[in-house]
Amino acid sequence: MTDAKNRIDETVKGNDVVLYMKGTKSMPQCGFSSRVAGVLNYMGVDYIDVNVLADDDIRQGIKDYSDWPTIPQLYVKGEFVGGCDIITDMTLSGELDTLFDDSGVSFDKEAADKIREANG
Repeated sequence: MTDAKNRIDETVKGNDVVLYMKGTKSMPQCGFSSRVAGVLNYMGVDYIDVNVLADDDIRQGIKDYSDWPTIPQLYVKGEFVGGCDIITDMTLSGELDTLFDDSGVSFDKEAADKIREANG
């Protein structure tokens, strides 16, 4: 395994929730990353953000790791969940709540409900 894949593997498997994104959770650098980080931030999820713009090896490596061509990418308990559209759909359907509940990831249920109310 390459150095980048090793680092990705350690990060994904060593943390409950990881978001590979353009920018950081406090300063997203693209709209798609901003949307996913915004959902996680609003729901109070404790997660690790990895800025792919800071490391070209990670930027390409995460796409190879997941066999998914776009960023952002969300991982929960070592498993790839999806990108922006998938996370948006899961948030609005309640599937993301269920995933977090089933995975033992704490989040603000009221905040998740408010997202659905605002987009309903």
